[in-house]
Amino acid sequence: MVVAKKSGTGGRTLDDVMATLPAPRRHAIETSVAATVREIEGLKALRQLTRHSQEQIAQSLGVKQPSVLKIERQTDLYLSTLRRFVEAAGGKLELRVELPGSEPILLIGLGEIRGEQVS
Repeated sequence: MVVAKKSGTGGRTLDDVMATLPAPRRHAIETSVAATVREIEGLKALRQLTRHSQEQIAQSLGVKQPSVLKIERQTDLYLSTLRRFVEAAGGKLELRVELPGSEPILLIGLGEIRGEQVS
């Protein structure tokens, strides 16, 4: 849990406020916070979560640091670029499709690297 420091004006910390809530409400809030923490907003956050610098990712991808900045800012990427970025950060990319009325399907082979350049 994030702990806010008390201000000099006598403000309450987050822990102080949470302590006043009934246990079921505290649990619901903590569950929601944990789910939100598991969601990552963009490749920059992913890189930071894995404690990699842009320069480290660039070296792994064989590009210069400004290219990593460009990739992090893009909203539309090739799957191969996304896969390489995730792998450079130490992860593995899987593409899962959920269709109504069926179990999730894991698509394999999409975004495989076949000599493409990082864009």
